[in-house]
Amino acid sequence: MIDIGLSKMALIGAVALIVIGPEKLPRVARTVGTLLGKAQRYVADVKAEVNRSMELDELRKMKEQVEGAARDVEQSIQTSATDFQRDMEQSLGSDAGFSADAGEPLSEPPGVVPAYRNPGKNWRLKRGAVPQWYKARTGVRTKVQSGAARVARFRPRKFH
Repeated sequence: MIDIGLSKMALIGAVALIVIGPEKLPRVARTVGTLLGKAQRYVADVKAEVNRSMELDELRKMKEQVEGAARDVEQSIQTSATDFQRDMEQSLGSDAGFSADAGEPLSEPPGVVPAYRNPGKNWRLKRGAVPQWYKARTGVRTKVQSGAARVARFRPRKFH
């Protein structure tokens, strides 16, 4: 910025005292100080806005790089999957239209990802690590009942 030393400040103050006068000098000094403060805040805001825009540009570039890398990975996975599928079809030979495990026709054409299918109502019970016979032997409840339902279930029957 401007290099203003103590001697230059004293010279400016003496000239201002002579030109403006001692009565108006405090009011003018206050106004000049207020204007300088506003100018400094404005410059700081402009600097902050420029820094923000530079950071946004950097973030956009980084986002584009990450998206490009993700596209490359997805493309490489797709190509490897199609290569694998082609190799599997070639190795199966005459059974190319059937699945390897059950002999059923494939439901989707090659290269198509199957849609999501709900696993069913009791998939957690079916996939449980503890066998059903162990649960029955140790008394683990597999079906929840309310207290009233349990009383009604085990109430002795009346004979008429």
